[in-house]
Amino acid sequence: MSDLFDLEGKTALVTGSARGLGFSYAQGLAAAGATVILNDIREGLLENSVKALTAQGYCAHALAFDVTNEEAIEKAFNALDAQNIQVDILINNAGIQYRKPMVELELENWQKVIDTNLTSAFLVSRAAAKRMISRQSGGKIINIGSLTSQAARPTVAPYTAAKGGIKMLTCSMAAEWAQFNIQANAIGPGYILTDMNTALIEDEKFDSWVKNSNPSQRWGHPEELIGTAVFLSSKASDYINGQIIYVDGGWLAVL
Repeated sequence: MSDLFDLEGKTALVTGSARGLGFSYAQGLAAAGATVILNDIREGLLENSVKALTAQGYCAHALAFDVTNEEAIEKAFNALDAQNIQVDILINNAGIQYRKPMVELELENWQKVIDTNLTSAFLVSRAAAKRMISRQSGGKIINIGSLTSQAARPTVAPYTAAKGGIKMLTCSMAAEWAQFNIQANAIGPGYILTDMNTALIEDEKFDSWVKNSNPSQRWGHPEELIGTAVFLSSKASDYINGQIIYVDGGWLAVL
């Protein structure tokens, strides 16, 4: 049974993984046996994160490129091709947040959030899927959604639009790529204790709302997402496609 979740011999690329949830996903997949490629635009931080994983005995590499830049993405994948490195698992984790009422929201910031949180998943997945299809090797693509893939909140319109788009982009990937033995699914994290949420965590009113509106009565921890990531990366999920799994402590169940 344990072989179902064994990632030995697989290579996983995790975007936006120099820190935060991306690093947790990479660490979890590495612990399950995968070679991990960490991606970020912050090269110094990226190298430090790779060193942290290799110090734990894991096989990890750095690949710095901008996930919103089509040319940079193709250049990065060509570099992997030249080294005969194939990406078996892709986690599209890169993302940003920008909070502002819609009537005050600048187009530039709307576009930046959409590009980073949604368009990047399309661009990086397209590059990975082309190669998976050409090799006839199949593969796993995991997009990172959110509670806002399902429910909206004030002041985060571009993030909500992007994460709603992630849900349907995942369905589209399944519709087109399932025939090539590529499984595309998504994870929808709930309110997790991360750097991105620091302002919310420190807001006493919001912190109380999260705890009181969630059946689990607490925030989630980054490591609580790892099991789902490993599951969706492994043979255990070979007939699951186009789905989003919410890891939210039951929040959406009682919304």
